[in-house]
Amino acid sequence: MNIEQFQQELKGRGIDLSELQLQQFETYYSLLVEWNEKMNLTAITDKEEVYLKHFYDSISAAFYFDFTKPYKLCDVGAGAGFPSIPLKICFPGLHVSIVDSLNKRITFLEQLASSLNLSNVSFYHDRAESFAQNPEHREKYDVVMARAVARMSVLSELCLPLVKPEGHFVAMKAASTGEEMEEGKKAIFLLGGKVEQIHPFLLPEEDSERNIITIKKVKPTPKKYPRKPGTPNKTPIE
Repeated sequence: MNIEQFQQELKGRGIDLSELQLQQFETYYSLLVEWNEKMNLTAITDKEEVYLKHFYDSISAAFYFDFTKPYKLCDVGAGAGFPSIPLKICFPGLHVSIVDSLNKRITFLEQLASSLNLSNVSFYHDRAESFAQNPEHREKYDVVMARAVARMSVLSELCLPLVKPEGHFVAMKAASTGEEMEEGKKAIFLLGGKVEQIHPFLLPEEDSERNIITIKKVKPTPKKYPRKPGTPNKTPIE
């Protein structure tokens, strides 16, 4: 996906990027490739692939969820900034917090935010489990997101404790989610969530399947969740 296709595809979805925003994506790409030589941020470095599989793919959440409000958004395990930084470029009113367990990635993200002149972005070097037990962050976010981090039963335990009641957890998944959603049903309910919608769609050009899952927080998460770092992965709620 070249820049013109990227711009046109988004325009067709009602997201009209300015010259400044397009330049921010160009800078993002340059820094991603530059830093990727020093540390492992992504296996994808071809420009057209980055625009399709990282930038466009991240923004696709906005086709099914309204990011035009000044939400407090938390991105769990964002890695190189996906999906929250592309969304922040498109919707500058968002207040973005990123939590990641690798300090080197946080250093990259801080440099990226500075180079892109992004305001209202914060970065936290922490495990999602301990971050969600911190009273300053627990149930404080309007929207919590994760893109391809873990299975839904695990992801729900990492993300739903951060969502304020009536807020949303938006999970971005690649392949078919039927079995995974079935497995994660108990965890979602136990942690206070209710599945609102699952939006399947195909990524342009390569027609690979993607799913945007929106889960509403309908009741507070029991205090004991999330459990200690590593536990959700080892013994998911079943």
